[in-house]
Amino acid sequence: MQPKKDLQPSWIIRCCATVLLLGQACLHFVQGKTHYGQVLEHMITVGPGSMYPVLSVNFFGGMIFTIQTARELSRFDAVSVVGGAFALAFCRELAPILTASILAGQVGSAFAAEIGAMQVTEQIDALYILKTDPIDYLVLPRMIACCLMLPVVNILSLVVGIFGGLLAAAHFYNMPPEVFLESVRSFLAVSDLLVALLKGLIFGVLIATIGCSWGLTTTRGVKEVGKSATSAVVTTWVAIFIIDLLISIVFFEHPIV
Repeated sequence: MQPKKDLQPSWIIRCCATVLLLGQACLHFVQGKTHYGQVLEHMITVGPGSMYPVLSVNFFGGMIFTIQTARELSRFDAVSVVGGAFALAFCRELAPILTASILAGQVGSAFAAEIGAMQVTEQIDALYILKTDPIDYLVLPRMIACCLMLPVVNILSLVVGIFGGLLAAAHFYNMPPEVFLESVRSFLAVSDLLVALLKGLIFGVLIATIGCSWGLTTTRGVKEVGKSATSAVVTTWVAIFIIDLLISIVFFEHPIV
């Protein structure tokens, strides 16, 4: 009789495991159990290793958003405020969402696949035999790297997106660059940049934790590693939009009195 294969855990069970993993990781971080030698390697992966697709998407996204914004505002003779209207929406929502989505697909899936492959080939069990906690060695370095790099990448994405918007406004609507930039300066506040940094920090936690959790809960052989990576990306996207909605309600929605 062949041994019964382990069943792949359900999506709900994996979400619960992710919450528990986040709590354990935070506790281990406070206790100073991190293997910091791994952090720099993952920072390179999250930052410079992912910069080209992230900046490219934000550049063209900035151009597209500016074209659509200017098209509507031109009907009301308000083209001079295109830069400000674009900058607010791009800084508050579009840049963080685009950046986190690209990194979820590139970095989060890699985390899930790498750790999933280690799980099904029993390398995680080998770490326990060597008295090394996988949370300290695998999860925390990835989480710290994402938390450090996502805010930085968010700001760079915002700058590149604004530059793309400036080019689109100048080329398609003959708007002087100084008018566009002055509108951006007058509309965009420091608090908007701080919220973008906060979103980068939170999205970094989501990408790393979900990717690592989906990898650690991979079972039933190597063929399930790809499915875990795909499921981790989709789950991260859903979580990003839910958290983004909550942040927008807390920081930007005026309470009804």
